Parts: sequence; structure tokens; C-alpha cells
Amino acid sequence: MSSKPRIKFHHTLAFRLTLWYAGIFSLTSCVAFLMFYLLFISEIRDRVDRDLLAQAERFSTVLAAQGLEGLRNSAIIEAQAAGERKVFFRLFSRSGNIFSSSNMSYWRDIEIGSAAMRRLAEGENKVFDTIVIPERRHKIRILYALLGPGVVSQLGQSMENSTRFIETFKDIFIITMGFLLALAAVIGWFMAKKALFGLEEVTYTARRISRDALGERVPTKDRGTEINRLAITFNQMLDRIEKLVKGIKEMSDNIAHDLKSSITTIRGIAEVTLTTDTHLDDYRSMAASTIEECDRLLDIINSMLLISRTEAGVEGMHYEKLDIAEVTRKACDLFQPLADEKGISLTCRLPNSCAIQGDMSMVQRMITNLVDNAIKFTPFGGIVDISIQEDGENFVSISVKDTGVGISEKDLPFIFERFYRGDPSRSLAGAGMGLSLARAIAQAHGGEIQVVSALGKGSTFIITMPKSKQSSS
Repeated sequence: MSSKPRIKFHHTLAFRLTLWYAGIFSLTSCVAFLMFYLLFISEIRDRVDRDLLAQAERFSTVLAAQGLEGLRNSAIIEAQAAGERKVFFRLFSRSGNIFSSSNMSYWRDIEIGSAAMRRLAEGENKVFDTIVIPERRHKIRILYALLGPGVVSQLGQSMENSTRFIETFKDIFIITMGFLLALAAVIGWFMAKKALFGLEEVTYTARRISRDALGERVPTKDRGTEINRLAITFNQMLDRIEKLVKGIKEMSDNIAHDLKSSITTIRGIAEVTLTTDTHLDDYRSMAASTIEECDRLLDIINSMLLISRTEAGVEGMHYEKLDIAEVTRKACDLFQPLADEKGISLTCRLPNSCAIQGDMSMVQRMITNLVDNAIKFTPFGGIVDISIQEDGENFVSISVKDTGVGISEKDLPFIFERFYRGDPSRSLAGAGMGLSLARAIAQAHGGEIQVVSALGKGSTFIITMPKSKQSSS
């Protein structure tokens, strides 16, 4: 049975992106159409007004040249030529007495506008008006113009042609918008799916990882897109998780091995003591051996917890100003008797002082671990050299160099892993936690540890730490 969750189509991001794309496209198209429509209507009305004004000017010219009778004859001829259902005219006085008109049977519902006459009386030479007759579909544009002393004309023109053109334009727009909306939805869906394709790959990989395929990675392409950066970040997170899971597995195996060894030792001592005829001193010896093994186990567990908490950043660091030269000098004094006992020359080349910001106890533990390892793996008559150098204004380097057994090339990449112990060290006491803890402390302070070593020639560990407080990377 597939574990793929069922997602409703209208809840998908692709659908919502498509809806947004189509909606914004439709809105902008409608706004553009509305602006174009208003400009178009204005231009048509202006054209009708220009025709009416031209007609009024011709009437005024005829009135001046031929008088009122000539104007009446000319107006009737032009009205008949244009079509009595297309245009009409009335000639009347300022008081409203009609001198002449075209055939008004079709325009009988149109009266002389009192508002227009009032505006003419106030001094205007021409007044436009638009009226609508309920029984008719088309608007009528009317011009009231003063042709001469005491003569007013009412010229009207049907906007039927313009209205039909506008209605045709609306029909074409609706059909075109429907087609464009469908096309926008298809293009939007295609673009959304293409843009989210990388996200689907991330989801697919995450689903496969949830089925124990931790080695899977999201394919990346060098395109610099947001999805590609997400895939790279997701892969980096998977690398980190895989590394942590692998470390947990290895740590669990090593813990199990060390626990088994210690418990087997404790059980063996107890079994031998109980099955033989022993005295009280033998029981005391068994108890002492048991305590010693338990202490070793507790030391392993505490070190492991400290490393884990330090690497995770949950171990509270108490930063303070400390003299790293003085801390290192005290470590040298602490291990001087052990070095003398093994015939090792322990030299410390340190400045008078070198201040850094750090956790005193953690820094002490890091340095003592490295010095302890250097003395432990250096044979009789060897040399351990400890030095401190300031690396510019912001960093300080602590070097621990020995002429010990060294580290083989195959062991070198793994020496900082928890519980790892190279072949030359397996006969010596320890749990393989010292170097791992030292690196965790250095990284928690924003620093790092590097090592240069050759088998049989010795090793050099170099700690580089910032002088001021920094977060671990």
C-alpha cells in the first residue's frame, strides 16, 4: 500500500500559483480593456460632436448668406440625404417657437431641453446633451447651438452605428478574454509545474529517505535558482544527518564493545573469587578491581556525554578572559614529573602572557589531553615540545610536538573520531576519547585542531583558537 499522502488538487501549490497567475492576468486585462473602452467611447462621442458642430457651422453660414428660408430648405435637404431616422433638426427662437424642423415622426418623443435653453440664455453658444428613449436601444446625441440673432438650432444624431460597433467590440472582447484566460491557465500551470519540479524532487527524495534510503540525494543543476539552492542545502543537511547517524552507530558499537569487555572482566573476577577458596583479602581485591572497572566505564560515559553536549552546543560555555600561556604553563608543570619518570625532555616555549576569551575548565582539559597523549606515546629519551604563537591580531596557535611513535597514514583521517584507537595505542590504557574531546572543545570556541604526523617520527598537533568569543561552526 502506498504511503503517499492524498492531497486534494485545489490544495496544491501548483493549483494556487496557477489561480493567482490567471487571476492577476485577468484583472490586468480587464483594467486595460476598461481604460481602452473608456477612451474608445470618448473618441466616438467626440467624433459625433465634431460632426454636429460642423453641421451647425454650415447652418450658421447658410443663415447668414440666404436667410431663414434658405436655412430651412438646406436643413430639410441635408436631413433627407442623411436619413430621417439618422439625424433630425429643429429651428426655433429663444422663447421656444419652432420655425422649421425635419420629419419628426420618428423623433416625436424628443422635446426641447429646458436645461439646455437655460444654459444658452446664460451666454453659452453651444450645449451638448445625450438622451435615452426607453423604447429604443440606442442613445441620441443632441447639440443646441445659437446660429444667429434669435435663431437656435437643435441638431440630433442617432448613435446606432457606434452602439453596434461597441457591442461587437464587447462580444469580441469576451470571446478573446475567454480564450486568453484558458491560455493563461495552461501556461500558468506549465510554469508552476516547471518551477516546482525541483521541489517535487526534494519531496520524492525525502519520502525515499523515510524508507531507510539515507544515502539518497536530490539531483542538483547549476542554474542558481531558489529550488536548486534548496536542494543543495537539503543535501548538505542529509550529509550531516548521515554523518551523525553513522557516528551514533559506530559509537553504539564501540560502547557496546567496551561495556562488554568491562562487564566480562568484572564477571570473571567475581566468578574466580567465588569458585575458589579465598580469604577476605581476595574479596577486597575483587571489590577494588570492580571499582576500577566501574570508574573506567563512568569515565567513558562522562567523556562521551561531554563530547556530545559540546558538539551539539548545549554544554554551557562560561566565557571569561584567561591567559592561555599560564594555562599551558600549568599543564607543563603538571606533567613534568611524568615526563621525568619516562626520561622525556618536556620543553615549554611560552610568552609571558596571551589573553583569549574561553571556558577555563574546557581549555585546560583540551591542553592536558594533548600533552598527556604526547608523553604517553613518546618513548624513553624522547622530546615533547610545547609552544604558543600569536597568529595575527585575532588568533593564537598552540603547538604540541613530540618525537613519539607517530600515526600511520591510514589512521590519520580517523584519529579524532570517538573510540578510535590506532594500532600502536591499543596496548595502552584509554578509551580513544581524548582527541575527540579536544577537537569538540576547540570547535566550540570557534577554533580547530590540525595534525601532522609520520609513523615512527612523531606528531605535531596545532590548535588554532580565536582570541575573542566566537560561535562554533
